[in-house]
Amino acid sequence: MKAILLPVTLLAVLLAVVAASSIDPALNEDWEKWKLLHEKQYTEEEEIVRRMVWEKNFRFIEYHNLEYMKGKHTYDLKMNHFGDLTLEEFNKLMNGFRLPKSRNSTEHLLKFRESVEIPQEIDWREKGYVTPVKNQGSCGSCWAFSAVGALEGQTFKTTKKLVSLSEQNLVDCSWEQGNAGCRGGWMENAFLYVHKNNGIDSEVGYPYTGREGLCAYKSAYKASRCSNYYFVPQGNEQALAQAVAQVGPVSVAVDATHQSFMFYHSGIYYEPNCQTYLMSHAMLVVGYGSEHGLNYWIVKNSYSTQWGNQGYILMSKDRDNNCGIVTHAVFPVILD
Repeated sequence: MKAILLPVTLLAVLLAVVAASSIDPALNEDWEKWKLLHEKQYTEEEEIVRRMVWEKNFRFIEYHNLEYMKGKHTYDLKMNHFGDLTLEEFNKLMNGFRLPKSRNSTEHLLKFRESVEIPQEIDWREKGYVTPVKNQGSCGSCWAFSAVGALEGQTFKTTKKLVSLSEQNLVDCSWEQGNAGCRGGWMENAFLYVHKNNGIDSEVGYPYTGREGLCAYKSAYKASRCSNYYFVPQGNEQALAQAVAQVGPVSVAVDATHQSFMFYHSGIYYEPNCQTYLMSHAMLVVGYGSEHGLNYWIVKNSYSTQWGNQGYILMSKDRDNNCGIVTHAVFPVILD
């Protein structure tokens, strides 16, 4: 029998009808509230597809939280502004850390000393080192936000003034150092740019647009600089704790490719399916602590305050480098 080929438009309509029939009417109110909260608008065809994706995510969150209530997880999930995205779309859109083939050289490696005593817990937010949570939008510029966060901490340490620095400056201007704007980059290359440029502008002087543009650095808006940078020894969580305690906030990269990360809400995040050498997203460790016998890193993200715990996540600490949090950890230095 000869196959019947349908016009593309008719096929789309038929697929939409099939999709609509599988939508759960019991979730209509939740869907409408979610759309209103996040100001989502779609065409008629888009709405059906996005509703199906949202329902799949809704069920995933619901099932995880049932298991959480039974004690099977140490963290819970919550629907957020990523609810209408597939996991593949989320990773392509939001996770812009580009895994390097190798590090530049050993001269930038932090010398770790086991004998050094450090506090059992620390939170640099309480000491004025950390600016409010920001939003990278639909640009894979997490590397720039991570780098800026570390620079902001060191700027405060040096000047005692907390100044919001410009991620857009890094997105637009650090291509020569190997970064690729909204298509990804590395924190150390950002630090290298600031060092070679002898400065980075403030957020006020060079505001974030969430898209690539021509470099518009102006020395009149220079708000910080960078003398050098150092990597934390790979996989060494004691060394990372030492760096955080002695230096301040540290830039890190993690494997953020999982649905559990996409909808994280609160608690200590541990993902058994995480990889330690396939990091996809850059963030900022601003402290560490423990709760109910479980150690954690306090990590600032750049997905806005609508994600996680007001924009933060507690990542598992001392659990075999879960999600690769110490595989690519690096911090800048600002000398007087």
